Amino acid sequence: MSGHSKWANIKHKKGKMDAIRGKVTTKIGRELTVAARLGGADPTGNMRLKLALQKAKENNIPKDNIQRAIQKGLGSLDGSNYEELVYEGYGPAGVAVMVEVMTDNRNRTAADVRHLFSKYGGNLGESGCVSWIFNKKGLFVVEKETGVDEEELMMLSLEAGADDFKVEENEFEITIAPTLFYQLQETLEKNNIKVSVAEVTMIPETTMELAGDDATKMMKLMDALEEHDDVQEVYANFDIPEDLM
Repeated sequence: MSGHSKWANIKHKKGKMDAIRGKVTTKIGRELTVAARLGGADPTGNMRLKLALQKAKENNIPKDNIQRAIQKGLGSLDGSNYEELVYEGYGPAGVAVMVEVMTDNRNRTAADVRHLFSKYGGNLGESGCVSWIFNKKGLFVVEKETGVDEEELMMLSLEAGADDFKVEENEFEITIAPTLFYQLQETLEKNNIKVSVAEVTMIPETTMELAGDDATKMMKLMDALEEHDDVQEVYANFDIPEDLM
């Protein structure tokens, strides 16, 4: 299984636990605020807001919370002026890591992120040091246990403009240009095909296989970064064997 689809599934399951602790509510609230501030309150012409609203729906965030976050972005309510930053660095064994944050204090966040990289055997790098390894893509994962027909799924995906269709051990992984994300999503919904992951994300061109202590440290680093309140997303190009996972 590719490193990215594996981590996408881990994040999907982990997200449910985070939602219980309220972390997802806070992070999606920030995303809604910034999306509205940059592109307005109409999701029809604001893809970023549309994606944030989808995340909010998937995590059962109350409508009042959603509206409050959007109003903050429009300036109707007082709110923190969040700044968006991307940190790049290397994890154990040189794994490429990208960290997207929203913060109202960049000095605090930079120090925290640097500390976490160092704590788990990595180091923070210069801007641009690993971003060239990643491409922004729409990602869909469909579990084989849903009973979907492989050939039908592949044809529907390709007709909707998919870039790639991978057959993994327990699932199908589809990637598509971000601009065609909703086109494929609507196609799958119309054909009653259930997806376990549907997101616009950063996918690595190459992956590094990890084992032993490096694998353990890498998972701890990913978890620690995602637990940080200012961190919105973490991307990495590791691959860990299923038995070690």
